Amino acid sequence: MIAPEGSGHLSTMLDFLSRNWWVLTVRGVAALLFGLLALFWPEMTAIVLALLFGAYALVDGVLAGVHAVQADPGSRIPLVVEAVVGILLGIAALLWPVATVVVLTVLIGAWAVITGIVEIIAAIRLRKEITGEWLYILSGVLSVCFGLLLWFWPLGGAVAIALIIGVYAVFFGIVLIFLSLRLRKLRGTPGPAA
Repeated sequence: MIAPEGSGHLSTMLDFLSRNWWVLTVRGVAALLFGLLALFWPEMTAIVLALLFGAYALVDGVLAGVHAVQADPGSRIPLVVEAVVGILLGIAALLWPVATVVVLTVLIGAWAVITGIVEIIAAIRLRKEITGEWLYILSGVLSVCFGLLLWFWPLGGAVAIALIIGVYAVFFGIVLIFLSLRLRKLRGTPGPAA
């Protein structure tokens, strides 16, 4: 099957994602674990929540950075943006864990919106290369909706915010794990229509 003109870059991106499917699995498992911790201990203080979020965002940013270093030069920009934002927000949350719930929710909301937009852009770029790209779009939409919800409801209290974050992280983690398994299957399938 002949790839559509101009799709060489997208094929390279798909090859890269399918070769490194495990990175999405690790990110998904980290999100799932973070979400479960937030759901089972919603009464945790803002400091503990800030530290948990900081550790998660830092790990997620570093993994996105690994992806960026290994990616084709033409597809690095979204991954670099995601890595930088994740690392900076993670470090900020770890250095200043006494931040108020409002500040924390604004930071988490900003991170979620930026991450979601980057994921939606990546999914749109891959839509001609794979079927089921809606999973990546769904994870991006979930991130954006979550971020906007936090921006419009910043004073909901630490428990409510922990529950919202937990639910979001669990769904986000499941979607990333499912997407990574689909990419793993694509690894052995020839052609761009995989």
